[in-house]
Amino acid sequence: MTRKTVSAKLIARVGVLGAIAALLFLIPGIPIVPPIYKLDFSTVPVLLGGFSLGPVPGLLILLVKDLVGLTNSSSMGVGELADFLASAAMMLTAVAIYRRHHSRRGALIGLIAGTAVMTAAAALINYYIVIPFYVAAMNMPAEAIVSMIGKVIPAVDSLPKLIAFATTPFNLLKGVVLSVITFLLY
Repeated sequence: MTRKTVSAKLIARVGVLGAIAALLFLIPGIPIVPPIYKLDFSTVPVLLGGFSLGPVPGLLILLVKDLVGLTNSSSMGVGELADFLASAAMMLTAVAIYRRHHSRRGALIGLIAGTAVMTAAAALINYYIVIPFYVAAMNMPAEAIVSMIGKVIPAVDSLPKLIAFATTPFNLLKGVVLSVITFLLY
C-alpha cells in the first residue's frame, strides 16, 4: 500500500465516523437534568475512532461532529465548545491508556479513566466557561441558573452545589453509558 492509499482510507474513515457522530449529535438527547443536561451518544464514534485510528483522527471526528452541531446550536456555540473539550478529555485519556495496553482490559481501564477525567474536566468547564458565558451573553444572573436547576434538584442552591450535584453526576453517568456502549461495540 502506498502512503496515498493509506491517507485516503484514513480520511474516508474519519469522514464516515464524523458523519455518524454528527448525525447522533443532531438527534435530541435524553433529558437527565432538565433543562440543561441531555444524554446523547455522539461520542461513541469518537471513542471508536480514537481506539482504532489514533488520537488525532479521534479529535478530527470530534471536530466534525461539533462543527456540524454548530449549525443546529441553541447555545451560541458554547455547548459545542464544552462538548469538544469534555469529549476530547475522555477520548484522549482512554486512547492513551489503550495504546500502552492494547487489549480489552486496556480499553476498559482507558474508558474508566477517561470517564473520570471527563467528569472532572466537565466540572471545570461548566464552572469557568459555560456558566460565566451564559451569565455574560444572556444577561442571566448565575442565581437564575442555580434556581432553575434547584427546582429539579433541591440540594442545588449555589454554583458549587450545581457543579457537585448536577454537572458531576450527569457527566459520570454519561461517561459510564458511553463507556459501556463503546466497550460492547469495540
